[in-house]
Amino acid sequence: MSSPLSAAASLMPANAENRYEVTRADLPLSCPMPGMALWDSHPKVYLPIVDDGGESTCAYCGAHYVLRD
Repeated sequence: MSSPLSAAASLMPANAENRYEVTRADLPLSCPMPGMALWDSHPKVYLPIVDDGGESTCAYCGAHYVLRD
């Protein structure tokens, strides 16, 4: 059984990049995404991406998400 610290160490840091490529498997899209560490990030928000031309930007951190088909 892994400890919570080792599990947290395997998560991607939240808001570490300015641009993320996502796929339809990542929908519904939220920022931060489920695989990101949340403790030092902003509140989770859901972002529209499919109906917005395949791109969306988080109002909290400015992360830009691009839907890759």
